[in-house]
Amino acid sequence: MLPCQSEQSVKQHLVTAQQQHPNANHIVFAYRIHTEKGLISRFHDAGEPSGTAGKPVFQHIEGNQLINALLIVIRYFGGVKLGAGGLTRAYGNAAKQLVERATIKPFIEMTEIQLSIKYDQLQHLTYHLKKLNGDIIEQNFADNIHIKIRLPKEKTEYFSQVIKQL
Repeated sequence: MLPCQSEQSVKQHLVTAQQQHPNANHIVFAYRIHTEKGLISRFHDAGEPSGTAGKPVFQHIEGNQLINALLIVIRYFGGVKLGAGGLTRAYGNAAKQLVERATIKPFIEMTEIQLSIKYDQLQHLTYHLKKLNGDIIEQNFADNIHIKIRLPKEKTEYFSQVIKQL
């Protein structure tokens, strides 16, 4: 299971998986990502019979309410001995084991804010950002400091009050 913030990062992880396992018969995956437009969910059977691979993997993402997560299950043998039910169970059990072994962090929706402050306000701002689990992600020094910050969305109102005090 891999953390992913965008569909672009999903593609990068899938390319890496394909490069690391060039002889794999099936690279099955499922993901769910939070975007500005809502949740994006996808799964792929990778040549297995429809609904027997990607969907059982996705059900463990959805059932555990995972967000910004990609699960990849790699299968080398591509025979028909398992049958549709066996494939579904095999992929579902592999996904279940991945989720059980993963270190899962709570999802915190973040927001970005741009502002300009005076030089003597930077230390006060940095102090409050740290208290709110926020970060400075970009800063440009000119007459004032132009800053772009990221902080938990639920802390935005409190942060606005801090800014007013500056």
